[in-house]
Amino acid sequence: MRRCYAVPGKMKTIAESAKSIGWITCVNILLVFLLIGACASPRAGGHITTIDPSVPCTNTAFRDDPANFHFVIVSDNTGAHREGVFRRALKQVNMLEPAFVINIGDLIEGYTEDRTQLKKEWDEIDAMVNELDMPFFFVVGNHDMGNDVMLDVWHSRLGRDYYHFIYKNVLFLVLNTEDPPLFITREIAPDIAKLREVMKSDRDAAEQMVMENEGLQRAILYPKIGEEQVEYFKQVLADHRDVHWTFVLMHKPAWKYGNENFRKIQLMLHGRNYTVFGGHEHYYEYSEVDGKDYIQMATTGAGRLQEGSGNFDHFVWVTMTEKGPKIVNLLLDGLLDRTGKSITD
Repeated sequence: MRRCYAVPGKMKTIAESAKSIGWITCVNILLVFLLIGACASPRAGGHITTIDPSVPCTNTAFRDDPANFHFVIVSDNTGAHREGVFRRALKQVNMLEPAFVINIGDLIEGYTEDRTQLKKEWDEIDAMVNELDMPFFFVVGNHDMGNDVMLDVWHSRLGRDYYHFIYKNVLFLVLNTEDPPLFITREIAPDIAKLREVMKSDRDAAEQMVMENEGLQRAILYPKIGEEQVEYFKQVLADHRDVHWTFVLMHKPAWKYGNENFRKIQLMLHGRNYTVFGGHEHYYEYSEVDGKDYIQMATTGAGRLQEGSGNFDHFVWVTMTEKGPKIVNLLLDGLLDRTGKSITD
């Protein structure tokens, strides 16, 4: 391999080189070096990618900024869950290798005070998420925290029910929209059990049940965010004013229900770059609120509640860039493995 060495006392300036070989030749040499530079990019760990000038490629920098990253958001698994869908989604996610995964709530069916049953349901979820090669962050859904017993189980198994974390100068706020969890009376418990069964076979009947039952509406529809939670996020936002971006994640889409405490959090976010995600309604819906993206996710295995273009199983792939997030919905039916076959459970 030929190597070039600088010889002391023999180095020339550009002007001196131009005199000896001619300005046109000198300019051409410089252009070649510029082209090589355009098709060469630093790599992680100090490696350099070098492409010969004769290789046909566009004059565009490689998209490998170490400050950028990818993460995945998975949606509702439960509320008349369809067996195997969530497991299949996690297998697909694992093959894409995001930095981490975060869910949007409703991992177990719940709505019971039977600790043995709750342990069984959470053990099943743990077995699935523990197969991932990256961290998985939990978000409270109404099926995960439908009563005080479930709240206690959550705390003993998982820890905090609302929290924040920072990754590569991006702030994540994880809200609990079951704060406090609704006390399920003996009168409403049978209705919830019946609703779960009806959702499996008759979406219209399930929706009608909710609309005609005020107790079900309180249990299922309306978000609750406590004062202590508001104060917690007030302090978090005050402590982290200079982050690049902020993501707000919750289960019930509080922005749709005029929740007073969520409105307080929205006001705290004023002047920031941020994006909001929710789930719960098993139907995809995009909104722009105060010039920001508000996304209600569809399902990742939960029962289908209505027909329409927002009815699909998916997860969200987020690419965080210097200009902000790029958000793509990946349908579970659209991902195949290297053999061209569907990734099954």
